[in-house]
Amino acid sequence: MSDGRSLLLQETGELLSFLDARDFAGARDRLSRVDALRDELNQKIDALRQEMLKVSHGAIATIRMEQSRAVLISAIATLLAAVIGLIFANLVSGGIIRSVRQLLEGTRAVEAGHLDQPIDITTRDEIGELAAAFNRMVVQLRDNQRVRETFGKYIDPRVVEGLIDRPNLTAAEGQRRLMTVLFCDLKGFTTLSEGLVPQGLVKIMNRYFSLMSEPIRTNRGIIDKYIGDGIMAYWGPPFVDEADHERLACLATLEMIERIETLRREIPDLLGVRGTPMEKCDLRIGVATGEALVGSIGSDLMMSYTVMGDAVNLASRLEGANRVYGTRNLVSERTVAAAGTAIEFREVDRIIVAGQTRPEVVFEVLGRNGELTPELLASRDLYQEGLVAYRERRWDDALRALKALLDVMPGDGPSLGLLVRIESLKANPPSADWDGSWRIEK
Repeated sequence: MSDGRSLLLQETGELLSFLDARDFAGARDRLSRVDALRDELNQKIDALRQEMLKVSHGAIATIRMEQSRAVLISAIATLLAAVIGLIFANLVSGGIIRSVRQLLEGTRAVEAGHLDQPIDITTRDEIGELAAAFNRMVVQLRDNQRVRETFGKYIDPRVVEGLIDRPNLTAAEGQRRLMTVLFCDLKGFTTLSEGLVPQGLVKIMNRYFSLMSEPIRTNRGIIDKYIGDGIMAYWGPPFVDEADHERLACLATLEMIERIETLRREIPDLLGVRGTPMEKCDLRIGVATGEALVGSIGSDLMMSYTVMGDAVNLASRLEGANRVYGTRNLVSERTVAAAGTAIEFREVDRIIVAGQTRPEVVFEVLGRNGELTPELLASRDLYQEGLVAYRERRWDDALRALKALLDVMPGDGPSLGLLVRIESLKANPPSADWDGSWRIEK
């Protein structure tokens, strides 16, 4: 290319020389040569241009191919990264979801009361720390439940729950509430238990307390304490509505009396010997309703959630008064008035117990409404007839009614006791202001 250009320039210079010398023949010859050289040079330039175009198109195609390859590689790399990211995210989220699901299942188990299923800790991240904290909480709940169950054997479970869940129950000042109180005692326990070995006596007492406690619990009563062979229980707010506790206490009384036969049948098996005096055991129950002080009572060292007051004293006295009347239960007038028609009673007497000056009309729980036999209904009517005549000082009419009752139901304790009393009063009439009340000193 350089040689052709130099040669063209040389020929063009010579052409100009011929023209300057006005040598037109030589100029024509040089002009044709110049045209030939120029054409040759143009051809070379066109060839070079075509070659350059080829090279350019090839480079462009190569660049485009590499660009497409780079785009494809980038797309594949992006897709792989996305797939790997999804797999990793799924693994991570799956682990989190499994851990959270375990926590959820553990929470539901705790809610259902199952405290023996800890959560497996598989990670050391925040989820693992949460699972460890949850397991610690379950252990604390299990310990609290064990405390409740343990103390529930010594204190009524509802009192335990109330003292834990309702701190106002522990208020030292207490509250005055209308309560129904029950005292139960084994008749002649000291005499009956003579000659029994300690192990046998413990078996009998545990069975006795179990049998007699169940009706109290079933009828929503609170067992306050066991005193020797006695049981003290009560009904009333905040554990039982005020409108219902008298009826529940009377129902518990009936069920406890019904269970004494079960205890008598089981005593030979408990002792491993038959014919012991304990097989003749019986109950005495006293029930009274009235205002009582309710609250945590005791010292700075030990407290007891209990009831105190006249109703408690009266229930205890009525339990003891069963000895006088030969009855299994005596209940106060206020209890009978609020118990409703579901329970059948008979009026027994008007008494003044030790520690009180006001007479109290007392009743005996006979049974549930509709369950009394015709003989029992007839004896109740005869006793009421005799009691009215006794209070009106119609001694002969009273004796006649009570003797007729004993023909229907021999051995009726209140009738036998009232007969002896009437005979005494008939021989030694009471004062003019006598109102039919009878004082019981013990």
